Amino acid sequence: MATETNIPHARAAVAAAVALVEQLTDRLARVVADPDRPNRVDNGRLHRYGEEAFRLARWVAELTAAGHLLDAFAHDHKNDRMAALANYACALVVRSVRGDISDCASWFAGGVDGRLALDDDVAAWTDTWSGPEAVEALAPWVLDGGAWAASAYALSRDHEDIRALFRDFADEQVAPLAEHIHRTDALIPEELLRAYAEIGALGITIPDTYGGHFIDHRSMALATEELSRASLGAGGSVITRPEIAAKALLKGGTEAQKQHWLPRIAAGDEIVSIAVTEPGAGSDVARLRVEARRDADGWRLTGEKTWCTFAGRASVMLVLARTGTAESKARGLTLFLVPKPPTIAPADDHTFAWQSNGGSISGRAIPTVGYRGMHSFTVFFEDWLVSDDHRVGAEGQGFALQMAGFAGGRIQTAARALGVMEAAFRSAVGYSLERQAFDRTLATLPLVRRKLVDMAARIALSRQMTYAVCDRMDAGGGQDEASLVKLLACKDAEHVTREAMQLHGGMGYSEEFAVSRYWQDARVLSIFEGAEEVLAILVIARGVLRAALC
Repeated sequence: MATETNIPHARAAVAAAVALVEQLTDRLARVVADPDRPNRVDNGRLHRYGEEAFRLARWVAELTAAGHLLDAFAHDHKNDRMAALANYACALVVRSVRGDISDCASWFAGGVDGRLALDDDVAAWTDTWSGPEAVEALAPWVLDGGAWAASAYALSRDHEDIRALFRDFADEQVAPLAEHIHRTDALIPEELLRAYAEIGALGITIPDTYGGHFIDHRSMALATEELSRASLGAGGSVITRPEIAAKALLKGGTEAQKQHWLPRIAAGDEIVSIAVTEPGAGSDVARLRVEARRDADGWRLTGEKTWCTFAGRASVMLVLARTGTAESKARGLTLFLVPKPPTIAPADDHTFAWQSNGGSISGRAIPTVGYRGMHSFTVFFEDWLVSDDHRVGAEGQGFALQMAGFAGGRIQTAARALGVMEAAFRSAVGYSLERQAFDRTLATLPLVRRKLVDMAARIALSRQMTYAVCDRMDAGGGQDEASLVKLLACKDAEHVTREAMQLHGGMGYSEEFAVSRYWQDARVLSIFEGAEEVLAILVIARGVLRAALC
C-alpha cells in the first residue's frame, strides 16, 4: 500500500464514479425538464423524483470531497498515514456510490447501465482499500491520535498558528464551561463574551479597515472548528451571527453603516441576532410575511419571527421583512438593523420585552434538546419603529443580501460540524482504549476499529473540502460548494456522534460523559442554515440538473 502508487488509483476510482453519476445526472435531467422550456428544471417533476435528487446531491458532495482530500495529501510524501486515510476514504465513497446506485432503477431507462463501470484494477483497488487489511493498517495510527496530529490538517505554518491559538483558547476557557451551560441551559457568561472579543473571534470575518480581524475564510473556519470542538452553542456558533451580519453590511450597507456597526460588532459592543425564519415559511425565505410598512419617521415592523438565536441578549437584530406585496415574493423583501433601545439592559432569562415609540418587541426562548448557550427565541414585533437609515441596501434587495450572508454561514456551519465530530471522535478513541469488555479493550475489537477509522475518514473528507471551499471563497467563488460541504459535514456529524455515543454503551446515554451532548448538538446542524432536504434537492440537485440541461 505504498502512498506513491495509491493516489493515482484513488483518482481513477473517483473519476469512474463521477463518470457514472454524470450519466445518471443526464438521465434525471431529461426526466425533470420543463416540457415547455427544455433547458429549465420543472419543480413539480423535481419533487416527484426527490429521492433520486437527494441521492444525487449526496453523491456529488462525497465525490467532490474525495477530490479535495486527495489534493490535500497528494504531494505530501512524508505524511503517508494521511495519504493512506485519504485512499481509504475515497474507497468508501466509491463503494457507497456503487452500492447506492442499484436502488435507483428509475434512472436506468434509456440505456444507462446500473453497474459501476470500473475496470478490474480499479475495482480491486477499491475493494482492497475499503477492506479489513486497510482498516488494520490504519487503526494503530488512529488509536495513537494520529488523525488529530497537526500533520492531519495539511495547514501552512500561519494557519497552524491560528488553529493553535483557538485550540488553546477553547480548551482553557470554553471547555470548562461547556457541560454546565448545556446541562443548566445557561447563557454564555459575559466574561466569556468579552474574551471572545479580545481574542478577535467576533471580528474574524470583518476587515481590519472596519476594526475587524479578517485574514481569510480558512482562518475563520479553523477558529470555528476549534471553538465548536469545545462547545457548539457556546463556542463556534458565537461567530455565526457576526459573520452573517458583516457579510450583509459589507455587500449592501452604506459607508456610514459600515463605519458605525462593523467596529462595534468586532469589539463585542454590539451583540447580533438574526431574524429571518418565520413559523409558516421555514427554509422558504421568499414566503416571509413579517411586514415593514412606511411611516413618517421610517418603517413600522409587525409580525412573528422564530429561531432568533441570542435575541434576548442581543443589542441589535438583523431583520428580513416584507416591504412589497406577497406576490412580489423575494423581490419584496428588505433588510433592517433593529437596535435595542439603550435604556434596556441585556436580558439573561428566557423571555424579554422592549417598548419604544408606541411599539413593542417581545420574545420567548424555545426549549431545545441541545445547542445551548444563547437560547433561540420566537420574537413578536408590533408596530416597532425603525428609522430609514437602519435599512441595509435598497428596498427589495434584502433577499440577495441575506443569501450572501447565508453562503458564508453554510461554510461556517460545516466548520461547526467538524468541531463537533472531532470532539466525539476523540472521546470515542479515548473510551475505546480504556473500556474493558470480554477480557480485552474495546479498541482491540475489529468492528470498533473499523468504526473509528471510518470516523477519521469522514472527518478528513469534510475537513479538506471545507478548507478548499474557504480558499475558493477568498477568490470570490465557492458559493455552490459551500452548500455541498454543509450537506456532507452536517449529515456526517450526526453519524459520527451517534457512533461515538454507541461505543460508549450505556454511559454514552448518561449525562456523565460529554458524548451525549455532542450527539444532541449535532442533530441541529442538518436543520439550520438550510434544511438538509431543501439544500439537497432545491439548491444542489437543481443546480446540477440545470447545468446538465444547458
